[in-house]
Amino acid sequence: MPDKLETSPVCCCTIIHQDVVDQVKEGLLPDSSLGEMAELFKCLGDPTRLKIVYALLAAEMCVCDIGALLEMSTPAISHHLKVLRQLKLVTFRRSGKIVYYTIADEHISPILSQALAHIKESGNG
Repeated sequence: MPDKLETSPVCCCTIIHQDVVDQVKEGLLPDSSLGEMAELFKCLGDPTRLKIVYALLAAEMCVCDIGALLEMSTPAISHHLKVLRQLKLVTFRRSGKIVYYTIADEHISPILSQALAHIKESGNG
């Protein structure tokens, strides 16, 4: 009979390379930055919000046009846009009674491009 099967690889000591631990610790981001990044990824983890972001990467659009594109109600789109605005992913401008949304800055497109490249590379996209 085989001996006890190891279920997961773990170290049998508490630390071996203190210098590596210290070096990596110095380079870690502050918890506040990590929290903001987690919120960004959580926001983009919603497929509807991703669709909205991709649509706005293609063109500036008003709420009703986004709703028509995604076949969703204006209140539902407005809710998603509010979340995207809070994280400064989208911005808006008014023209009379119409509110037009656009991507807030140039950082968003590369984030999504890198995510898509990763998915395609791993064979899932």
